[in-house]
Amino acid sequence: MDRLSREQPEDWWDVEALYDLCFAPGREALSSYRLRDGVDPVRELCLVLHDEFGAVAGAIRYWPVRIGAAEALLLGPVAVHPIRQGEGLAARLIEESLTIATRLGWERVMLVGDAPYYGRFGFERLNDVEMPPPTNPERVLGRALVPGAWHGIAGKVERAQRD
Repeated sequence: MDRLSREQPEDWWDVEALYDLCFAPGREALSSYRLRDGVDPVRELCLVLHDEFGAVAGAIRYWPVRIGAAEALLLGPVAVHPIRQGEGLAARLIEESLTIATRLGWERVMLVGDAPYYGRFGFERLNDVEMPPPTNPERVLGRALVPGAWHGIAGKVERAQRD
């Protein structure tokens, strides 16, 4: 039986190893990582799935970003160990974290990803939101956690201010 919990400091290396396994070696060169530099993740939304042996089967992280004066969450990365893919674990991580984000009062979430996959979670293309290059604009997706939360939001995505 898998156990879903908030990511703890002792999970960090295992989660990083999972991301290294699931994504290209140059993953940290992506523009989304520049938005994370020097900014703490939203810890309440960083979740880990441990299997019955305590190994990390999946993980998801979120980071705060800004679009003009508006705050948003940047979902990602989300990953599931290759031997566990196809079991719905990513969906469980996404759905649970979005429920928590809504409960915490966040209004909007964005990501860079495939519309056919993320569309089933309510994500749609954000035509007026610009990720740093070289991000493909077709892959910039968002979901309103409260009705109308993306209405009128436009501009460049920037790092959240450091506390």
